[in-house]
Formats: sequence, C-alpha cells, structure tokens
Amino acid sequence: MPIDPTREYDNQNIFAKILRGEIPCRKVFEDEWALAFDDINPQAPVHVLVIPKGAYVSWDDFSAKASDVEIAGFVRAVGHVGRELGLVELGYRLLANIGMDAHQEVPHLHIHIFGGKPLGPMLMR
Repeated sequence: MPIDPTREYDNQNIFAKILRGEIPCRKVFEDEWALAFDDINPQAPVHVLVIPKGAYVSWDDFSAKASDVEIAGFVRAVGHVGRELGLVELGYRLLANIGMDAHQEVPHLHIHIFGGKPLGPMLMR
C-alpha cells in the first residue's frame, strides 16, 4: 500500500528493522551514512536498494532535515555502489518513489539502482 511521505517516521518499517539487524539482507555496501543491499524482488539483473542510516521517510524529508554531511555521504554512497557494481560504462537507472502517486511502499527513503541490461524507456508514451 502506498504511503503518505508527510507522515511521521515509523521505526517498525522493514528498512528500520534491517538497519537494526533484526531482519537479514544481502549487503552490497555499508558505510557511516548508507546501507546498500539486494532487492528481494529484483526487477532487473542488478537491483540494489540504497538507504540512508537516518530516519527519513522520503527525499523531501531527507533534503529538509538531514545535515549537509549526511546528504553528501548518502549521495556519494549511491555513486559508489553504481561504480562498484560496474554499471557506469553501460549505464544504470536510479529511482526513488516518493508518496502515494509514485507508489512508495516503505516509509524510509530508498533509492533503487537498476542495471545489467537495457532498461528501455522510463515511462510509457
């Protein structure tokens, strides 16, 4: 069910539980600012989620409340994961679903990284 990005952070969401180590994940990368792990329902040969370690519901929440250091660390982590996965040369897609119209399902900011094949157009014409 899509979520409202203006709601309060729910510390019982699945990504909060993954960050606390209560639910396992197939970790791809981790540093002080971010955790990246394989999506459990991949939509491409490479489908990784990158989440900030802070409690942020959406990109709007993150950009308004995170420190400059957190923002820089998270953005750098996303770029690092793309490079480490070998996706830069042929290309990859970043996607962040924010709110109900975009069908955001987990109320914790997350960036999808898709790659490993030609992905086609983003939206149907």
